[in-house]
Amino acid sequence: MILAVFGGSFNPPHIGHLIAAKNAVIKTRPDKLLILPTNKPPHKALSEDEPGTEARTQMSKLCFAEIECAEVSDIEIMRGGTSYTVQTVKDLKEKYADAQILIFMGTDMLENFESWKSFEFILQNASIVAFQREDGEEAKIAGIADRLSEKYGAKIEMVLSKHRVVSSTKLRQLLKQRQGREFFPDAEYEYIISNRLYGAKPQLQFLREKAYAMLTPKRIPHVKGCEKEAVRLAKRYGADETEAAEAAILHDITKKLRLDEQLKLCEKYDIMTDALEIENEKLLHAKTGAGISSALFGVSNEVRSAINWHTTARADMSLLEKIIYMADYIEETRHFDEVEKLRSLAYEDLDKAMILGLQISIKEVEDKGHVVHQDTLAALKWFKGVIA
Repeated sequence: MILAVFGGSFNPPHIGHLIAAKNAVIKTRPDKLLILPTNKPPHKALSEDEPGTEARTQMSKLCFAEIECAEVSDIEIMRGGTSYTVQTVKDLKEKYADAQILIFMGTDMLENFESWKSFEFILQNASIVAFQREDGEEAKIAGIADRLSEKYGAKIEMVLSKHRVVSSTKLRQLLKQRQGREFFPDAEYEYIISNRLYGAKPQLQFLREKAYAMLTPKRIPHVKGCEKEAVRLAKRYGADETEAAEAAILHDITKKLRLDEQLKLCEKYDIMTDALEIENEKLLHAKTGAGISSALFGVSNEVRSAINWHTTARADMSLLEKIIYMADYIEETRHFDEVEKLRSLAYEDLDKAMILGLQISIKEVEDKGHVVHQDTLAALKWFKGVIA
């Protein structure tokens, strides 16, 4: 049996790790590849605010899922303490007595290999498969391999591959800046975003793709218009433009669902409803949209609240809540008698625009013979008090 081992902090694992592992597997044809997230790496410290072992293990499963022979193992995590490869080799030799062990590693690890704990034992009981991290490293790897082979009898095989080089440190920075999606398999990126690991913020195009897939085709132009309007309003009033875009993109993601489907989501996400809402999917979609946005995309409390109140409004609304309510109302596909007046007022005085918008909304509901939600009435009363 040929048993390959690829260990690391995987903080986070990314497409560079995946491509390197795939190329090494193609060349060495192991029966099994064990992906081993470390508990505590010996060569660097993990900061306290970074994901724990459970999250790094799950990211590893998602990252390496397409390699058929790959299996993510928690043996180093379960062992606890600092994760030394020599102990891992000993454990594997005990479990897989007849296995030929291959250790996958990058050039940076190979360069420092002689500083590893009991490295000579590792060389006596395993072979090394080294892959370059950057173009032009072939000569460097070959030189190190020759020296270790001559000095210690090491068995080292080189895997040449071309892949986009990016460090995990750089990736953690990119994720905070709504960048870096291209360096992850889709499932892993979704996991990172849904849990907002590393303080990650989703790329807006990613959100658009996910949100539009949840909408009816005829609703997409409205959502696009709402995003455009929300960003303009955010710029006008000094709000975070990307947070406004997030809320606008996601505000209607449960709009197409039937009332019974909305109620199931309320139960699933412990969403509180009142007597009027449980009979009206138009009212419920704002609350269920907020719940889904939190679960799938890890939105901030501010964005979740803006989605939650974009239909009824409420007293004492935040700036972002007002922006999303108004953007939903006046975006470019909207057509009603006073829309131009409302659009103009929205850029002059947002609170006055809220009063007009709420008055129009209340009249429309009453004209249809429906009951106006108490939060809408409370919102109008509050805004009138502010303006008075």
